[in-house]
Amino acid sequence: MEVRPYGDTLDDGAMQLSFTLPMTDSATAREAAKQLVLKLGFVHCEVVHAAALSEGFTMFIAYGWTQVSIDPDQIEVEEGAVPELMGFDEVNKFIKERLGRPIVIVGACTGSDAHTVGIDAIMNMKGYNHHYGLERYPMVEAHNLGAQVENERLIDYSQEVNADAILVSQVVTQKDVHVDNMADLLGVVESRGVRDRFIMIVGGPHITHGLAQESGFDAGFGRGTYAEHVATYVAKQLVERSV
Repeated sequence: MEVRPYGDTLDDGAMQLSFTLPMTDSATAREAAKQLVLKLGFVHCEVVHAAALSEGFTMFIAYGWTQVSIDPDQIEVEEGAVPELMGFDEVNKFIKERLGRPIVIVGACTGSDAHTVGIDAIMNMKGYNHHYGLERYPMVEAHNLGAQVENERLIDYSQEVNADAILVSQVVTQKDVHVDNMADLLGVVESRGVRDRFIMIVGGPHITHGLAQESGFDAGFGRGTYAEHVATYVAKQLVERSV
């Protein structure tokens, strides 16, 4: 069954759009915003809000109505790194029974990336959105190195603490700087001959499992990821590798 965006009435096709134009707020600018939305293929448009951001720039909120629909049954999606997720208690029990020791995970934002929200949500004890971070897991030894960590230092530290897994957070993606940094990190571990020693994981809002694997990492975690996703993946991988 095909579905269409929903606003006031089921299948009415209403959508809200937000965008900025390099124009001073005026009647002309609002009409330009309206015509832009119509050129996108919407059959009707209403500009409901306009606000000057700075001189020569205006942000718009508009509603557009589309006749386009989509059939969810025809959609194929990429399978994530963790098809079967274990919860906090379950994953700690799994690690204790199957490995008999805490797993060691080192995390950091590397390169020039200074955004720690993502890595802190996964690593810090308080976690995020009612999901505990790895520091609270009794069967996980978590090391959060923070932001703007050089790739060489991250690998040095991971070798010192005998890490099982390295978790890299990449938030900044302008001009594919994250791809370059990921390649540089893998170059470090490969040049040292320790690539097989670590489970290499990368996470961030623009990261997918497929992108991570294409880049040479073992797994990738994007939006909607919590500590239990990472813990489940690492624990199961370690068990598989020990067989």
